[in-house]
Amino acid sequence: MKKEEIIKKFIHYIQIEKQYSSETIRAYENDLKEFNKIAIGKQNKSLLTVNEIDVENYLNYMHNKGDQRNTILRKVSSIRSFYNYLIKSDITKNQPFEYVHLKKKQNRLPKFLYPNEIKELFKSAHNGTNEALIPRNIAILELLFSTGLRVSECAALTISHIDFNNRIMDIWGKGNKQRFVPFSQETLQALRVYIRTTRQTLMNDYHQDHGYLFINHHANPITTRGIEYILDAILKNSSINGNIYPHMFRHTFATDMLNNGADLRSVQELLGHSSLSTTQIYTHVTKENLLKNYNQFFPRSKE
Repeated sequence: MKKEEIIKKFIHYIQIEKQYSSETIRAYENDLKEFNKIAIGKQNKSLLTVNEIDVENYLNYMHNKGDQRNTILRKVSSIRSFYNYLIKSDITKNQPFEYVHLKKKQNRLPKFLYPNEIKELFKSAHNGTNEALIPRNIAILELLFSTGLRVSECAALTISHIDFNNRIMDIWGKGNKQRFVPFSQETLQALRVYIRTTRQTLMNDYHQDHGYLFINHHANPITTRGIEYILDAILKNSSINGNIYPHMFRHTFATDMLNNGADLRSVQELLGHSSLSTTQIYTHVTKENLLKNYNQFFPRSKE
């Protein structure tokens, strides 16, 4: 069986049976392409006969290239999954990554944004250089802060999946799992302003009629990368020092919910986490914040 055919079967498996997102599938494809190029290269070899030496060469390549530990862990996990699939499908008995055990770094607590930083981001969005797109950018900020959506979910959102009267959205997240997520009155107002101004104007100008909520300046559905670019531009136009990455909006939402008394199960449902343990990391953030406030404001803790 040719390597192209083997990879195609695996991609079909993770797409249809595992129901991975298009971004995850693309990452798997890129990882396998790189592994095939580096580990096998010009050798007259099959993916089925890769050995530990080939794997070691690939690990050295990633290290010398400067890949971060988490990137290497992800790539190894992708390719190990590929070989596990081949074994499960009786295509091979060879698992070249069987003895590859990379230690994970200790999990860092998720970073979140403070109220003054959130205020600064909205101020920056209101002062955007392209006045016509300001309502869209504000609507994106409001939605991310009030729902904890993944950026990819925000990009994929359609108007038909939004119940404006009851302020709730029908979201299809990772693994094609459905969940319902409410949103704030402020978000509702921002969405309505955006839809009747920026979106309507661009859709008419470019003769578009699709149902995607967020669009780019040519009225095409916005991409995940497009939203990341918008957030990056808003940050650069602000007075905030330091790095802010898109997932921090999600972290901020979860932390705020827990700090204000929401139960863990509800936050898990809102975020679309399949495991409660994934959500529990935010309890460590809130505990850390509580301790910080305690040490700062309780008189005897300063003695």
